[in-house]
Amino acid sequence: MQMAWRAFGMLAVAAGVVGLFLPIMPTVPFMLLAAFCFARSNPEWERRLLEHPRFGPPIRAWRERGAIGRHGKIGATLGLSGSAVIGLLFLPEPWRYLPLGISIVCGAWILSRPSA
Repeated sequence: MQMAWRAFGMLAVAAGVVGLFLPIMPTVPFMLLAAFCFARSNPEWERRLLEHPRFGPPIRAWRERGAIGRHGKIGATLGLSGSAVIGLLFLPEPWRYLPLGISIVCGAWILSRPSA
């Protein structure tokens, strides 16, 4: 089972690295997932993520307080709003309301989290 956790952690890190270069893909959630997986398979790799100057603070903030950074909240809210608008403009009935509903629910949850 440790091998599976390690493999999932490595995949999450790879997805997070891709997210550094693609603005549509978030990085921090994948690094959170990687830290979660490495905590179960390789404590040394988890420690390295927690001590990383860029990824460590958001991971620690999430673990300690369930907090999301202000810039992350703004980016997520803008991305969700954009997808809701695109859905309303381009999807047929009744599907056009699905992105809006998902955006409202997810956006409300994100905004309800403490700020890091």
